[in-house]
Amino acid sequence: MQDIPAEDLRNAIQFHGHLCPGLALGYRVAKAALRELEADRPRDEELIAVVENDSCAADAVQFITGCTFGKGNLIFRDYGKHVYTFYNRRSGRGVRISADFREFEGDKRRTELKARQDAGEDVSREFQASKMEKTGAILAADEKEIMTITGVSTAPPDEARIRGSMRCALCGEKLMESRGRVKSGKIVCIPCFEKE
Repeated sequence: MQDIPAEDLRNAIQFHGHLCPGLALGYRVAKAALRELEADRPRDEELIAVVENDSCAADAVQFITGCTFGKGNLIFRDYGKHVYTFYNRRSGRGVRISADFREFEGDKRRTELKARQDAGEDVSREFQASKMEKTGAILAADEKEIMTITGVSTAPPDEARIRGSMRCALCGEKLMESRGRVKSGKIVCIPCFEKE
């Protein structure tokens, strides 16, 4: 694979820890979202990202867009889909990006490598080469080959709210008031609530 030319991609790789197909896909999605929304990486909550998976792509979205859990503008919906919705609070615009890279769909090579690995053979170099081939293809692909971008007419999620804290009546650890549960007449954290 060629050298990685974009500084922001190199920085995203450093943030994530390695280059892989998921990171490349998330990078392409995040860059497309910023372009479509005519937005820069925000300092605060001007931009919102809703990710529908917890794959490597979510790290690229987080790094490139500046949307984070801590600021409350990175929202995770556990649907297991490569779908990403972005909102620009300043312009009121939103886009939904469905990533769908089909070039390696039904990849028999991966199936064969997995079978050889399960049989005890060391195929790590071949797996790595296969991943880098796929990564390079994602980075080089025409945008229309790997994603569908549509406008969003729904309102963005509410801004993050700072909620009060309290102590769990059982373990004594602090928790967000809105996450407290009642167990035997006491307000407890979710882990203590779920214990038998």
